[in-house]
Amino acid sequence: MSPGRPNDTVEETWMAEALAQAALALGHGDVPVGAIVVRLSTGEIVARAHNARERDHDPTAHAEVLALRAAAAGAGTWHLDDHALVVTLEPCPMCAGAAWAARIPVVVFGAADPKAGATGSLYNFAVDPRLNHQTRVVAGVMAEECGDLLTTFFQSRRTP
Repeated sequence: MSPGRPNDTVEETWMAEALAQAALALGHGDVPVGAIVVRLSTGEIVARAHNARERDHDPTAHAEVLALRAAAAGAGTWHLDDHALVVTLEPCPMCAGAAWAARIPVVVFGAADPKAGATGSLYNFAVDPRLNHQTRVVAGVMAEECGDLLTTFFQSRRTP
């Protein structure tokens, strides 16, 4: 884990890493969303990813899915019940479902997504009692920084 600023919470330190990943997506025209997976028992970042839908021509190449795949491959199991998913934008239904399927106990996100968010904004897969696993959500970590990156990206796409 890289050192954060003095007084940073552990979630802010993690989010700074996810933001660094998000910036990488800009290099290939993808929406700047970044994700990391952290092993909770050690604090070690075990996977890093950013959106790659445009680059890979893959609608499932969201940062969260790519990071979860890498973490599971590294762990040698799909059971990621000692891991946290940290992402710059609230997970969509697909990504919240992937976190649920991996048994992720904690999801940390930056900017809320009122149009597609599935961990509190539009849906809430994290605490749906009909599912066999619930997830603790830490919302709004460095939300302004995460939101600004997305706003700048979309404004640049709309400017003639």
